[in-house]
Amino acid sequence: MTTKSIPEVGLRRSHIHPYVLALWVSMASMTMMFGGLTSAYIVRQAQGNFLEFPIPVPFFYSTLVILLSSLSLHLCYRAFLKEQAALYKLLLVATFVLGLVFIALQYQGWTALSNMGVMLVGNPGGAFMYVIPGIHAAHVVGGIAVLIMAMIHAFSLPVRATERRIVRLKLTLQYWHFVDFLWLYLIVFFVIQRG
Repeated sequence: MTTKSIPEVGLRRSHIHPYVLALWVSMASMTMMFGGLTSAYIVRQAQGNFLEFPIPVPFFYSTLVILLSSLSLHLCYRAFLKEQAALYKLLLVATFVLGLVFIALQYQGWTALSNMGVMLVGNPGGAFMYVIPGIHAAHVVGGIAVLIMAMIHAFSLPVRATERRIVRLKLTLQYWHFVDFLWLYLIVFFVIQRG
């Protein structure tokens, strides 16, 4: 009589890196937070006494900039996998600079709101246009801090596509794509709400 091996159900290791899983959980919670903020915007707008004003042009320019930064970081990641050191470093620095330009354009957008007489306090319509993009900008600043660490590694270590460094850069790429998508969602949301 032969004995059949019993498959070990549920004991197989997951192929998802723990850091990747942690990032996805964080991004899910951020998605819920921004979903809640935009839902609050809709509810408050429906109650009336909601200041209406045009979206400042710098917010649209910042959309183009963050899209370009996402593309440059994606190309940077591909260059790193091929160990193309010069291109990898150039695109990493370009992404960092574009991230700073995005923040500067967000600041110009808030300055334009102020020049229109739309203030942070006084009307919820104005408050939402400072708070929602402001929270998003804080997440971009977090991404810029990670890019600084990536640049330190890029310029201080030999360019070798080791598993550990691939995971680090992949996490950076996924987070940056996420904040890019998040801004696209927000700018489209604001445009639709004014339509």
